[in-house]
Amino acid sequence: MLNTLFKIISIRSFLIIILMSFNAQSNAQTNRVAIIIDDMGYRYTDKHALKLPGAITYAFLPHTTYGRKLAVQANNAHHDVLIHIPMESENSKKLGPGALTSNMDEQAFSQSLTESFAEIPFAIGINNHMGSYLTQLYQPMAWTMAFLKQNNLLFLDSKTSPHSKAEQAANDFGVPVKARHIFLDNELTDEYISQQFKQLINFAQKHQTAIAIAHPHPETMATLNKLIPTLKLHGIELVPLSRLYHIPNINKSIAISE
Repeated sequence: MLNTLFKIISIRSFLIIILMSFNAQSNAQTNRVAIIIDDMGYRYTDKHALKLPGAITYAFLPHTTYGRKLAVQANNAHHDVLIHIPMESENSKKLGPGALTSNMDEQAFSQSLTESFAEIPFAIGINNHMGSYLTQLYQPMAWTMAFLKQNNLLFLDSKTSPHSKAEQAANDFGVPVKARHIFLDNELTDEYISQQFKQLINFAQKHQTAIAIAHPHPETMATLNKLIPTLKLHGIELVPLSRLYHIPNINKSIAISE
């Protein structure tokens, strides 16, 4: 009888160890990363970014030569799509069509954003292209958030300024908002992008979630094609950006023809 008792205890201990191991593996898989490829739409070669492995999110500049066509392809492949809205920068760089600037009023903001979404109606929200100046101004950000709130859209702050008021305005208007944590390709070398990718992994493991932004440069694509599959080895899941938000009525993707 004593031997039987020891066997029962041993079996229970074994089962507890297995359960603890399973829970540890499950917890390890809770770390999530979203990677956004910005600046899509100007170049024919941007199409190569759509071949990246996994649940990449794509941000398309409005009214560009290839933007709508590639956005349709991304959406039909069930990727999250954003509109990458140009916003006024501190260095006064040329912004391109669909831009928001500090000399526009609320009506002009609404009209411009309406035209951008008419081109890519399935986009789930926007993030800022440049915008180091405009995102520091509360009123323009408030007008932007009023539009997003009215249309059940989200905002991703690219954080081109540490003084951005976008998150404050988004919270004030009840707009779902997140901010970029890591830029992956400020330098177009395999060594630099790999180093930034390692920072992304470290950030996700420490904070459970992380958001990275990169661009459709050939150097970036080559390095990300190698590195993205390694996320699983670190217990990290690559997810669409929307998975990091709590959004009850997000603008849903629909398949449409080109």
